[in-house]
Amino acid sequence: MQQKDVTLILDDGSRFSGKSFGYEKPVAGEVVFNTAMTGYPESLTDPSYAGQLMTLTYPLVGNYGVPPFTIEADGIPTFMESAKIHAEAIIVADYSEEYSHWNAKESLAEWLKREQIPGITGIDTRALTKKLREHGVMMGRIVFEEVESGELKVESYEDINYVDRVSCKDIIVYAGGESYAYSIDTPTAELNSQLSTFNSQQKKRVVLVDCGVKANIIRCLLKRGVEVIRVPWDYDFNGLEFDGLFISNGPGDPDTCDAAVQNIRKAMQNEKLPIFGICMGNQLLAKAGGASVYKLKYGHRSHNQPVRMEGTNRCFITSQNHGYAVDNKTLGEDWEPLFTNMNDGSNEGIRHKRNAWFSAQFHPEAASGPTDTEFLFDEFVRLL
Repeated sequence: MQQKDVTLILDDGSRFSGKSFGYEKPVAGEVVFNTAMTGYPESLTDPSYAGQLMTLTYPLVGNYGVPPFTIEADGIPTFMESAKIHAEAIIVADYSEEYSHWNAKESLAEWLKREQIPGITGIDTRALTKKLREHGVMMGRIVFEEVESGELKVESYEDINYVDRVSCKDIIVYAGGESYAYSIDTPTAELNSQLSTFNSQQKKRVVLVDCGVKANIIRCLLKRGVEVIRVPWDYDFNGLEFDGLFISNGPGDPDTCDAAVQNIRKAMQNEKLPIFGICMGNQLLAKAGGASVYKLKYGHRSHNQPVRMEGTNRCFITSQNHGYAVDNKTLGEDWEPLFTNMNDGSNEGIRHKRNAWFSAQFHPEAASGPTDTEFLFDEFVRLL
């Protein structure tokens, strides 16, 4: 395969040369690294990677190909986390042109080209990761030999509301093994009336605030027998009839999502309403409770982050993908940490001391190996 020369240029002027194996177009974004050994189909389609150039530290990538892109009757992708690739590019040390897997339908390179996403191989990802760990994540550009680096506009990652870019635009109802879409302009009374026709079995109903939700979060809720109403990140859901509120993961800076924070705060006026948040949902719940968040130096992106449940000796190995964290010092007297990262001591979840409101910064729905934190979904559904 003829591979074109390509260069990654970081904000500090560092240059890393490699070969292209994906779609050939210049792109810019925040350069981050993920230490997971597998899972590139899931990571690339995770909306939380929007606006980012994803570096994989595991050296050999592509050897098991890409599964087929199929959609279930309820509209959820069978093997992916969303309907498309959200990462701006993927950067690896050694791309395997040959692949073998029982479920593979195409190569990683074919998939990237079909979705017009650049891929770089031959990069010294160890040196790149060490630089990002020492300096912190920084913006970067991927340029090809015939493109001058100055031609590519690089926007500040913090200045863009990526949640608005990846969130659903309609209200989507998952009920009876199917999905139904409604305009956000549908009158609340009409929508409530329509929702009641789906719920002949009187299932509990959960509003899911979509900040960039992963498909497996929806799967985890549905398989526990609840009806899910997925709404855009800034939609005021408080007039709907529902039993619990779920706040999803998502990309970018949580400080750009004030509309969601205000709607969550309004929902919290009902102290009996169970609320559960994951990743960005942890940060938005904390902000609605009066706390603040800060940006981590290089974030947590891996399948092997150890966390401890506060007040116990129970530790879990978790899958994570986030660049921001809740500042424990700013939690109000009614709130307390629920989980703590054992590597750097940062917050990994919060809970309210009286009400059924809690969250996890990690991904309990991820199946990167251990699935022993899925009990958080069980706890949430039990509280409905």
